[in-house]
Amino acid sequence: MENLIEEILKQIGEDPSREGLVKTPNRVKKAYDFLTSGYKADINQLVNGAIFEENTTGMVLVRDIEMYSLCEHHLLPFYGRAHVAYIPNKKIIGISKIPRIVDVFARRLQVQERLTDQIAQAIQETLDPLGVGVVIKAKHLCMMMRGVEKQNSELFTSSLLGLFKTDPTTRSEFLDLIRTGSH
Repeated sequence: MENLIEEILKQIGEDPSREGLVKTPNRVKKAYDFLTSGYKADINQLVNGAIFEENTTGMVLVRDIEMYSLCEHHLLPFYGRAHVAYIPNKKIIGISKIPRIVDVFARRLQVQERLTDQIAQAIQETLDPLGVGVVIKAKHLCMMMRGVEKQNSELFTSSLLGLFKTDPTTRSEFLDLIRTGSH
């Protein structure tokens, strides 16, 4: 990868041997290794048995999960917040696992629509809850820095499964909770 980054630097008119750029190919490789680490992640290993029997039936919501990803169309970042909720079906998950599941899918080349669905499906497959709701609000640098150059636009996506899709009361509670005091 480092040779390819060096070639990109040459193609854009830079001198890869310039002092400030000498270590850039290695830094970019390390950055991409981290930013795409979701391809190597395994959800079962990440959850690591942190699923517990519990008879609670109330909604579980982790709101305002910071999220960073790379747009697969331009390899530019998009970033925002994910809100993830589920209705337990006799099982709950350690709450720190939910942001980690978000990171697994965010650390891949993505479109926000697919990212939202993948998070919801992973929670569904892991817990078999009565419902899952995921909403992501993000800003896309591919829209802000190039193309239409709209700095204040945000993209909202949602994925609703089970009760979040079929029960208007559950859906309304979820949407009200993520609106209250959210960034």
